[in-house]
Amino acid sequence: MWGRAAGLPPRLPVSLLAGPGRCCVLRAEAGTRKDLRARNRRGFSDYHPQHLPDLGFEDLTSWIPKGRSDPKRYVTSRHLANTVANIMQDKRQNRDQLLLEFNPGPGILTQALLETGVKVVALESDKAFIPHLESLRKIWNENLQVIHCDFFKLDPRNDDVVRPPVMLSHTLFQNLGIKPVHWTAGIPLKIIGVFPIKNERNALWKLLYDLYACTSIYRYGRVELNIFISEKEFQKLVATPKTPDLYQVLSVLWQVACEIKVLHVEPLSSFNTFTEYGQLSQPKHKEPLHPKGENLYFIRMTPHINLFTEHLSPINYDIFFHMVKHCFGKRNATLIHHLHSLSSVDTVDILKSMKEAKMKITQIHPRQFKRLFEIVECSKGYTYKWLYDDSLEDVTI
Repeated sequence: MWGRAAGLPPRLPVSLLAGPGRCCVLRAEAGTRKDLRARNRRGFSDYHPQHLPDLGFEDLTSWIPKGRSDPKRYVTSRHLANTVANIMQDKRQNRDQLLLEFNPGPGILTQALLETGVKVVALESDKAFIPHLESLRKIWNENLQVIHCDFFKLDPRNDDVVRPPVMLSHTLFQNLGIKPVHWTAGIPLKIIGVFPIKNERNALWKLLYDLYACTSIYRYGRVELNIFISEKEFQKLVATPKTPDLYQVLSVLWQVACEIKVLHVEPLSSFNTFTEYGQLSQPKHKEPLHPKGENLYFIRMTPHINLFTEHLSPINYDIFFHMVKHCFGKRNATLIHHLHSLSSVDTVDILKSMKEAKMKITQIHPRQFKRLFEIVECSKGYTYKWLYDDSLEDVTI
């Protein structure tokens, strides 16, 4: 049986989650994803910004990391930093709204953001960069907070002892004075940064689970991500039936969850890379946009205000994930073929509501997958609605 979540996020009304006919599975050994702990001082004073002298990258290399760590890309071009900072400016933005920047590294983008008047929390995973970021804080006073934290290791899934740079989001957010807001309220927080070179896909899956489960950063509302990501992963995120070779599970789940908007495209040569051994990989010159995918896309991912409905909620989202994964397991099969092995609901009942049943999986749009799930969920007269294959639980295709 599907187990209920340990607790509901404070912003989600019970009426939202109480859809008729809770779903069950026929295989008792089916596993469910563990609930994550999460919960919530702002303390920023009014600011009096002072401009720092422009630092070239050569001025920063004396204190770059020497030890082994995961390879990362950093914004080291002042021109690019100003471009991004201007993009992030919002005249309607609340003066007290925070901007969390993950892995700021040399702080060139951090400085550009501060100069636009926002308050920044720099989450830096590499201790070697902390002293320089702290020196920026002395100039910008309490408009900048620097925290030794790895954004991509927030709320670990295991029971290991939590110590920096690993943190729990409820501890971080509580110290920052960030409180949960209702899902239908505005954007409570904006996050910006460059995605890691390695494991982009794993990072996307972790964020996706957190989003649908309303755990970690998404316990606090519709947190907005503004990220640089590789062109390869970006194309998969926004793929549709018009690009069947790229269309996959991640495409469906992210497009159902978020509005994905391209803000800027920049060639890889604009970024500096620190290898896992602390070596600097610096391009000799900037190149124009590359036609073969060697670009980074700066995108905004804003959760849909209507993501959760009576029949799709943080309680049953994992069944929705399972349904989509099952369908793309045989991507050239028709939807009606999958329905026979996915659900005990009479396919005739589903066919009455969906004309897409005879279409191939790669011809079905993301919103249609959500509609299919909700049709099965609201079906009446069935004790068991879903058949469950636990071998798909950890599939990340």
